[in-house]
Amino acid sequence: MEKLIEQLKRQEGVKRHGYRDTNGLLHIGCGRNIDGDTARKGPGLSMREIDEMLQNDIEASIKELSKTYPWFNDLEDGARKDAVINLHFNMGGPTLAKFKKALGHMKAGNHSEAAVEFLDSRWAKQVKGRSLEVTDMILTNTYV
Repeated sequence: MEKLIEQLKRQEGVKRHGYRDTNGLLHIGCGRNIDGDTARKGPGLSMREIDEMLQNDIEASIKELSKTYPWFNDLEDGARKDAVINLHFNMGGPTLAKFKKALGHMKAGNHSEAAVEFLDSRWAKQVKGRSLEVTDMILTNTYV
């Protein structure tokens, strides 16, 4: 198996980001066809792979939030902390950092003001119901 893996990696190449092959099909990793819009549809990702990727992304968000916002570590585990992770996961760090007022309110423990600031944004208009759910979590520290 090891020799086969080495061969396939050498022949297919290993790409961390999506790419199109010579037939225009979308691939990722070591030749994994993830193109679902063609008659030559690939296997895509298994639920196990999706769950593993999601777990890795959540852990990366937590690591970045912990480094960037020391107050994040002081949040008790629960829906409020998960809401901040959700925001980071959805927006990415650079966009989340632009919410200076909302983040300042989170740091101060003014969760109702933070929720108002997050809702008064282009992000809230773009994600609609998600913004209501996430800001309710910030307000109540419970899942809706």
